[in-house]
Amino acid sequence: MTATNGTPAAGDASGTSARREASTADTVAAVVRQWRAVHPELDTGPMEVIGRINRCAALLQQAEDAPLRRAGLSRPEFDLLGALRRTGHELTPGELARETFSSGAAVTKRIKQLTERGLVERRGDTRDRRVAHVRLTDAGRDLVDGVLPEQLAYETAVLSVLAPTGRDDLAGLLAELLSRLEGRMGALRAGG
Repeated sequence: MTATNGTPAAGDASGTSARREASTADTVAAVVRQWRAVHPELDTGPMEVIGRINRCAALLQQAEDAPLRRAGLSRPEFDLLGALRRTGHELTPGELARETFSSGAAVTKRIKQLTERGLVERRGDTRDRRVAHVRLTDAGRDLVDGVLPEQLAYETAVLSVLAPTGRDDLAGLLAELLSRLEGRMGALRAGG
């Protein structure tokens, strides 16, 4: 039994078998089989998760986010503009680096490019000349607000290959992994 979109219906046992079939047909499955042949004594299970996350990320980056491309934005530029829009206030380049998981040098370069395009403005701090504050211009805010619905529709289409419950399950598992990794990496950086 399948749902109207051709995916297995919730609670359908064939959904599990369909996932198993898919997990043996992707490129990572071939890599895992090859490693198992070379080193049958090793547990290649982590490759099945991390390899697939990395492969999905690479494929999504190659797609280049069509709505963003049409707007003349890269994903990192949109992330920076989005950070300014969603927080609703000025941010320093350091805060933008943390918000967008980027290096300070990359943020500085993006701020320069977006300033030249009239999408953000920079102003110096009155108390500390080494500190800058960045804010969206009206044109930047309008661009983000115009592109966001299109970008979300595009991302929905990309994820439409998954049943809604599968998408929710995947989001939950990725959230758990991310939360634990962020906590662990933070502890490692702190010397813990």
